[in-house]
Amino acid sequence: MDYDCIVIGGGHAGIEASLAVSRLGFRCLLITQNPDCIGALSCNPAVGGLSKGNLVREVDALGGEMGKLTDKSMIQYRILNRSRGPAVQAPRAQADKKAYQAAARSALEAQKGITIFMDTVADLITDEANGVAKVRGVMTRRGHKISSDTVILAAGTFMGGRIFIGEYDAQQGRLGEEAALDLGQNLRHRGFPLGRLKTGTPARIAGNSVDYSVMEKQDGEEPAPFSFDVEPNTDIANNANGNNSRFPLAQVPCWITYTCHATHEIIRKNIHRSPLFGGKIKGTGARYCPSIEDKVTRFPERDRHHVFIEPEGLYTNEVYLNGLSSSLPEDVQADFIHSIRGLEKAIIVRPAYAVEYDYLDPLDLYPSLESKRLSGFFSAGQTNGSSGYEEAAAQGIIAGINAVQLMRGEPSLVLGRAEAYIGVLIDDLTTLGTKEPYRMFTSRAEHRLMLRHDTADTRLLPKARDLGLISEERWERFQKKIQGLEAIQELLKERNISSQTSLEELLETIPELSSWPGEWVERVRLDAKYSGYIEKEKRAAAKLSKMDAVKISPDMDYASLQGLSAEAKEKLMVVRPLTVGQAARIPGVRQGDIALLMVVVRKG
Repeated sequence: MDYDCIVIGGGHAGIEASLAVSRLGFRCLLITQNPDCIGALSCNPAVGGLSKGNLVREVDALGGEMGKLTDKSMIQYRILNRSRGPAVQAPRAQADKKAYQAAARSALEAQKGITIFMDTVADLITDEANGVAKVRGVMTRRGHKISSDTVILAAGTFMGGRIFIGEYDAQQGRLGEEAALDLGQNLRHRGFPLGRLKTGTPARIAGNSVDYSVMEKQDGEEPAPFSFDVEPNTDIANNANGNNSRFPLAQVPCWITYTCHATHEIIRKNIHRSPLFGGKIKGTGARYCPSIEDKVTRFPERDRHHVFIEPEGLYTNEVYLNGLSSSLPEDVQADFIHSIRGLEKAIIVRPAYAVEYDYLDPLDLYPSLESKRLSGFFSAGQTNGSSGYEEAAAQGIIAGINAVQLMRGEPSLVLGRAEAYIGVLIDDLTTLGTKEPYRMFTSRAEHRLMLRHDTADTRLLPKARDLGLISEERWERFQKKIQGLEAIQELLKERNISSQTSLEELLETIPELSSWPGEWVERVRLDAKYSGYIEKEKRAAAKLSKMDAVKISPDMDYASLQGLSAEAKEKLMVVRPLTVGQAARIPGVRQGDIALLMVVVRKG
């Protein structure tokens, strides 16, 4: 074999997959159409957010890179939902787009075992032995035949990508970057279930053409790291001057303005020129991240919508118009942008556009993210129907880990819904499937109090160590943290402190706590405050875990099982669940069907 693993695509899924494979001692080839675009923040140059920040911290706890890349490129940091409960709070950072890309490429190039190669994958190389189809490598557009034991597809929006700006369209995965046209067609010919999805991005404008004086200023908070792989600091200086070594870049504000009646009228009068409403775009878009023409059409009673003015980075004058995603023609974009307060003289640098692309139905994947029809072939990221950098990175690291586990002949890493947001994400995709771009939300997680972003290392770092993704130095630091958390717990028990006591009151009441990092004290305080709810979640999770422990053969002949409802047979044959717990989460499978499955499985 030329390589142990080939990763197709240099986006956030491809980065994490490549690093996981190589860090576990296997040779990885990362094939990308343009190495200069590795780690591109194609849409909003921001990482984290509600539930997404939890995903980033979980990727970090598993030995991934996204948290570190964000810390290196952070130019604004905030905790979202700070006024609400900890289960729905999450960190979010605005990132310098080019600094993030440079850090991502440096991490790949510094990692032993990774080779980066510029080309476009056109097809897979496969063979069949004993009735099992197996991937054997890839064929590239330039005619290279490269062999490998495993292949990970992480093509993002490039597989069959087509962009739309009003009447204009082109075969591109991002504006100015050509699509990968052959691979999707060949996967279809091989019988893979592919569909079409749509996403979009707003215009970028020159920052010096914006009148910020009429907008609301949105300052960030004192930065805190996404990565757990740092020594805790109890005296972190404000990073306003960029003098904090953990966050090397200066912190900058964002701004808020609003659309108005005139904006909406311009869009309504030109809605027939939108390829989305005119029928040119066939793919389904994300309901939770609609274009401005979607919002104006779906919510006619709204007299305004937020527009967040966010910097692309310190290296450039460009700013991102968060909330104005569109596929309308450029002249219409200019008109409605100029109708917005503070943007009357805005100079458009890059137009908004929609992009439609091929995706692989995730029901065709096992929870390991391996294909059900082609052994050794994995898929991760937007190619699986998800949206967002964070969702992509989470799938990428799991696909990379499980490609290695397959080569080692060891069990796959499958995280439960009570163990990680990553577990919720992958279980939703592979059990429920998706017909629109899937986005992670806290509401999707039944056990979100147990899945707080500050507990990700406790939940997942031991698993990463067992796999071989965590250094001894990092493990020793983690052990010290666990000892510190236990010591803080004992102090609180000794003083019989009320669970409603704030962090500030705690530090005043127990001065000894000031010797520990504030984030550790806060974590113990939250654990104590919500201990009753957390115990309730643990009991519910234990029941779920029992059902997930009952394995089902992927070759189970559901059609021959008498007593199963017709709908259950149909759904079970499509999903082919690997556990009774997964079967129970399939819509249309009833309690009686599950009871019958339990009897059948126990009988062997």
